[in-house]
Amino acid sequence: MKNKKVPMRQCVGCRQSKNKKDLIRIVRTPDNNVIFDDTGRMNGRGAYICPSVECLNKARKTKAMERSLDIFMPDEVYDVIERQMSELEKG
Repeated sequence: MKNKKVPMRQCVGCRQSKNKKDLIRIVRTPDNNVIFDDTGRMNGRGAYICPSVECLNKARKTKAMERSLDIFMPDEVYDVIERQMSELEKG
């Protein structure tokens, strides 16, 4: 039996490599919208982040997510992502 390779991705906030399933994907769509990808399969450029507000704040402070997605992100976009993360934590 072959062991299946587990896909790993690096969090843009804490920079740790983790299992892809444990991270949240944020996508810059082809029409330059930045959205929360809960399926992990949307078209567009993706960045992965831990499902914690702490990592989001680190990524926001260092502009790591903006560099990863190659787009300017206003504070409102970060606020929406933060709200969605909070809902996931409760959910």
